Amino acid sequence: MKILSVVGARPNFMKIAPFKRAIDEFNSTNGFHIEHLLVHTGQHYDEKMSKIFFEDLELPKPDFYLGVGGGSHAEQTAKIMIEFEKVLLNEKPNLVVVVGDVNSTLACSLTAVKMGIKVAHIESGLRSFDRNMPEEINRIVTDSISDFLFVSEPSGIKNLTNEGVRREKIFFVGNVMIDSLKYYLNKNGIGKLLNKNNITPHQYCLVTLHRPSNVDNPENLDKIIGLLNNISNELTVFFPVHPRTSKNIAKYNLSQKLNSNIIISEPVGYLDFINLLKEAKFVLTDSGGIQEETTWLGIPCITLRNTTERPVTVEEGTNYLAGEDVERAYYYVQEIMKGNVKKGNIPELWDGNAAKRIVNILVERL
Repeated sequence: MKILSVVGARPNFMKIAPFKRAIDEFNSTNGFHIEHLLVHTGQHYDEKMSKIFFEDLELPKPDFYLGVGGGSHAEQTAKIMIEFEKVLLNEKPNLVVVVGDVNSTLACSLTAVKMGIKVAHIESGLRSFDRNMPEEINRIVTDSISDFLFVSEPSGIKNLTNEGVRREKIFFVGNVMIDSLKYYLNKNGIGKLLNKNNITPHQYCLVTLHRPSNVDNPENLDKIIGLLNNISNELTVFFPVHPRTSKNIAKYNLSQKLNSNIIISEPVGYLDFINLLKEAKFVLTDSGGIQEETTWLGIPCITLRNTTERPVTVEEGTNYLAGEDVERAYYYVQEIMKGNVKKGNIPELWDGNAAKRIVNILVERL
């Protein structure tokens, strides 16, 4: 059996790493050989950061690097399809595995299906119900054409069923992001980053921001910086700045507005980041995956988005959905500072074994 897995952006790496590890374990214990090849489309490619993530996650050098780079959504998707088709023609895999919701997910699943190759989508069924998000379109289209839909939370089953997906194609397996988090959490100490920046554990807010609705609009970005300043009057703010956000802070001349108690950092590697997560008092983010990681860690998370495709993190976890309302977000900050914190639970099947379940299902059914 030959399986070809696709990564295109850094969040994909954390989802494919446990899948590869599960395949290796299956091969070593069952006397059955699954040939696994890794394709990196190069949708997001920063040599320094990609190298750190591949090393942190113990991923091998990709078997294929497509090098598509940036461009508009249409340009990027088209370039990925053209280059990925060449790989499929040469390799003729039994299955293509895609993860998440980036343009590579859509482009590679569409290319494979049109060539008669089965597709498995890991992290299926998540819906924000906001079609202004390009990721939402990628999710919907990919799910509609995939043969195996691996779901991380119960809302995914409901969403896919409502969209007419046959129930026998849907598999509730748990969350591969948690597989990575649980596996790597104690691989690297937190000390160097906190010590380097003179930060006390549990006495800082960790911030990540990259959504266009937050950082591309100068008025919204200015309000968020005001929020960070207010938080920094009460405790340290550690802010690894996404390249898109950094560019816009400079573009809108907002850097001088940042308080001195806000520690600005370049993006950090995966191991450093998850250790920063576990030691934070709370997290302020607009990321999807961080909502899940903080829920598993039991860390309060304030999400600056109007919708979330991961409702279990709000319903059962430690996530507060603040919308784009900085006043509401600051209210949650004050409640957390007072000790009025959500007592979340770890969602069903978020036990670190999702990838193993996926491999077993594929072996049984392919």
